Amino acid sequence: MEKVKAKKHLGQHFLKDESIAAAIADALNFEGYDDLLEIGPGMGVLTKYLIEKPVNTYVIEIDAESVAYLEENFPKLKDKIISKDFLKYNINEIFEGKQFAIIGNFPYNISTQIVFRALEYRRQIPEFAGMFQKEVAERICEKKGTKAYGILSVLVQAFYEAEYLFTVNEDVFIPPPKVKSGVLRLRRKENFTLPCAEKLFFTVVKTAFQQRRKTLRNSLKTLNLSDKLREDTIFDLRPEQLTVAQFIGLTQKIEGDGI
Repeated sequence: MEKVKAKKHLGQHFLKDESIAAAIADALNFEGYDDLLEIGPGMGVLTKYLIEKPVNTYVIEIDAESVAYLEENFPKLKDKIISKDFLKYNINEIFEGKQFAIIGNFPYNISTQIVFRALEYRRQIPEFAGMFQKEVAERICEKKGTKAYGILSVLVQAFYEAEYLFTVNEDVFIPPPKVKSGVLRLRRKENFTLPCAEKLFFTVVKTAFQQRRKTLRNSLKTLNLSDKLREDTIFDLRPEQLTVAQFIGLTQKIEGDGI
């Protein structure tokens, strides 16, 4: 129980159901890369299954007690435990530009930040799987036209095929969270380079959803679009009404407008 207390401040809940841990580990297909990074392994309930897979498993863990536990109990991880904060660490100090996958039972309070950070490495990450708070997992996989569809949905699905795999109940964790969890898998698209300025695409999506109840004509005012472009009928829509492809097309139009 002391271990649970030690990591509670990180928003971590420890999975105690071995069958679920095994199912998460099996979510990846382990093709197209030789290396795997588990984020936040804790006491290794998922790690024990990952180290048996046909890849080199690395773990990144910020909690010193957990690092000590892993070093003592997982000899296969020798020289593969990274005692750092994934959100701040330059992962290429380990992978040096190589392809690698990400997996984990992610702390709820930083899970979206983990996804955004992983997107920065999208050219190196062909696969990503893990457990999130259920509503976050659903948001990532959501399609247009719903309240859950937003920045995460569009930015992730621009580069990855997102699949919600299964729901996990509260009673399989120590301590039990107050919400259900969801496991998802992301597989990078074959053509994941966007036919538009990617930095501008991120800006357009984030700016549009900051005022999601407004039409794009109003929510994108800060981009100083020309009056002619603003007459385009796409600006009559609200951001949740656009597919990922339409957001890409919108970015192309704005790019052509000289922004």
